[in-house]
Amino acid sequence: MSARPLPTSPPSAEGVDASGVHAFLDAVEAAPDIEPHSLMILRHGKVVASGWWAPYTAERPHLLYSLSKSFTATAAAFAVAEGLLRLDDPVISYFPEFDADITDPRSRAMLVRHVATMSSGHAAETHERALEADREEPVRGFLLLPPDGDPGTVFAYNQPTTYTLAAIVQRVTGQSLTDYLRPRLFDPIGIGDVAWQRDRAGRELGFSGLHATTDAIARLGRLYLQSGVWDGERLLSEEWVAEATRSHIPSGDETWSADWRRGYGFQFWMSRHGFRGDGAYGQYCIVLPEQDAVVAITGATEQMQQLLDLVWDKLLPAFGGEPLSGRDAQDAALAERLSRLALPPAAGRPAPPERPLVFTPYDGVCAEAPMLTAVELDADGRTLTLVEKGERLELRCGEPGWTVTEGPVPTAVSGGWTGEGTLALDLALLETPHRMELTCSLTDGTFRVKWGTQPLGGPRIRALRAPRDSD
Repeated sequence: MSARPLPTSPPSAEGVDASGVHAFLDAVEAAPDIEPHSLMILRHGKVVASGWWAPYTAERPHLLYSLSKSFTATAAAFAVAEGLLRLDDPVISYFPEFDADITDPRSRAMLVRHVATMSSGHAAETHERALEADREEPVRGFLLLPPDGDPGTVFAYNQPTTYTLAAIVQRVTGQSLTDYLRPRLFDPIGIGDVAWQRDRAGRELGFSGLHATTDAIARLGRLYLQSGVWDGERLLSEEWVAEATRSHIPSGDETWSADWRRGYGFQFWMSRHGFRGDGAYGQYCIVLPEQDAVVAITGATEQMQQLLDLVWDKLLPAFGGEPLSGRDAQDAALAERLSRLALPPAAGRPAPPERPLVFTPYDGVCAEAPMLTAVELDADGRTLTLVEKGERLELRCGEPGWTVTEGPVPTAVSGGWTGEGTLALDLALLETPHRMELTCSLTDGTFRVKWGTQPLGGPRIRALRAPRDSD
């Protein structure tokens, strides 16, 4: 469905100084380890600034990684409100078929609220161990792992806790998270199409895997900023929002980054300012109640604390009190800059090779992309083909700037020949935070791969996209 656009307003009309947004953009674009993909800033419920760095665009979904967790918690909120789920029920009570297998008293004492707050009692991530215990039924695998402490007393950032919460919601509702949220959240607040990755058990993951637009992130933040009310209609209880966005358990000590040791709520982090949902490599929904603002960001960086620091240092001071007068020119200059944001394409000449070329992995196997067995370039230099275990992915290339191929894996390619015998290309997998540097040598007929950010679900290139109905 087509969503009604969020209301917009010039920054100055909402008390936002455009120079602060410029300062943030300057700092982000100057940071060598931060690749920005999008930014939306809301103040007093209105969009005051938004932009996408080409080749990324407003309408394209982006893998949110662990920001998915905040959407899962929202699904749990609706299930609680409808009497389908109780936070103080034992987790095992929702999986009676595992009752005889789960004998550890701490596992049996684990409540729904403990998995909602990542306080299951485990002292560390259990994802791989849970899959080793039961790959077909990860909930059972998780419950078979005895917690290190009493539930509610130990925090660990732990994927199976959120997976279990998501599994409970899907079990009690009889629907996927996406289908359950569509009439309760997505449609009422105007979120259009989303896609959520599933596991071999057929469940949507919950802890990761949601692909949605930056606009969807901003809308979720606005709903929580407004204590669960959307355009005059209450969707979430005020009590749930208050509980979800307060610290239930300490989330780290002095060895943790500053914004990761402020406590954890119901799948939301507490921050030095406000609270947030976040996902690997710089996916952020930052909610600032004191400023009545939301900042939505997508990108690709391992320096997540640095990115938050730039929000606090550059952007936060831009939020003033009263509207700013006489700032029309500054607002217009910011809007113009935001309309032409772009990531620099890789350098290279688009010279055709005049004969088809086939490159194979350097050293026989490409460690960065082990399923990638060949790279082909046609004689015109306009079609790049990636071969993964016999499956062929054809991509357009050989044009100035970024060349976008829409399907089946939306990808932008830039670069070209950088020397007599070297083809160097950047491949931006547009529905994810990931970018792949591909270097092919004409001298020995081999290729090498380097990821800007390592895909967390495995390096299969054809999987780096939003799920489709046909999957």
